[in-house]
Amino acid sequence: MAKVKYYYDPRTLSYRKIERTWRHRFKEVGIFLASSALMAVVLFLAIDFMVDSPKEKKLKRELDNMKLQYELVNNRIHQLDEVVAQLETRDDDIYRVIFEADPIPEEVRNAGFGGANRYKTLEGFQNSDLLVDTKKKLDVLTKKLYVQSKSYDEVMELAKKKEEMLASIPAIQPVSNKNLKRIASGYGYRIHPVYKTRKMHAGIDFSAPTGTPIFATGDGKVSKDKKVGGRGYGKYVIIDHGYGYQTLYGHMSEVSVRTGQNVKRGDIIGYVGSTGQSTAPHLHYEVIKNSKKINPINFFYNDLTPDEFEEMINLASQENQSFD
Repeated sequence: MAKVKYYYDPRTLSYRKIERTWRHRFKEVGIFLASSALMAVVLFLAIDFMVDSPKEKKLKRELDNMKLQYELVNNRIHQLDEVVAQLETRDDDIYRVIFEADPIPEEVRNAGFGGANRYKTLEGFQNSDLLVDTKKKLDVLTKKLYVQSKSYDEVMELAKKKEEMLASIPAIQPVSNKNLKRIASGYGYRIHPVYKTRKMHAGIDFSAPTGTPIFATGDGKVSKDKKVGGRGYGKYVIIDHGYGYQTLYGHMSEVSVRTGQNVKRGDIIGYVGSTGQSTAPHLHYEVIKNSKKINPINFFYNDLTPDEFEEMINLASQENQSFD
């Protein structure tokens, strides 16, 4: 039962009953409904903000699972990157060394990606940083694997040519010299026979009688033959063995090959003499690798025993007077 309300009328000095019209009732109902609706909206928003719906809970679980999967992928990429780094090290320090190939430069292995932004489509999301970082790591790893794959292809080709390379690299004495005491002078600083000063001697002198055969120490092609004696090496031959190797044979009495001729290891290319700036019959022999003259003592392993090789090293290391 609705409460009856009164008001005080000062004119009559008495309380009079408040008459409620339908308009007032309708207004009160409207206010009540509006207030209720407003409270319902506020309550709904508060609950919606503070309490996740089943669908939101599912999406959040999926998002958390995705983040976990991306972290696992990144850890796996890191592990694979370490494995690739080990493969690169073995490739440069072992495989390519065995086949005398230059290591792959770091700037080639770690080259970046040029051009426009490759990851623009991944930007603008809540977890864009994670997505872009993972994609970059995958791209770098893919590039490294591609470079390493091409390197292994090259190493495979080198392996197939290994027999040819071994036949080409200088590996025997250029003069059949069973008596190792006949080595006149080795590689290094020696007393020049003419100027009597200490100068670099870039080869080994094999003392032998004039006319002693001189052999090619590896397969190759004659890149130069000088059949007319003069100062310096006199009559000499240079053989290009490929793979960066050349050999020089100086002070010959006679040259028996010509420029452009292919020779095999053990072929006679000339004979010992004393032409050019020489003081006695001998062969001046040099090994050149990538345009740099190196010690020939390391290239006689095919026809010497360990004891003979050790004796040759001792004889070649003596700082005596050279023959040229």
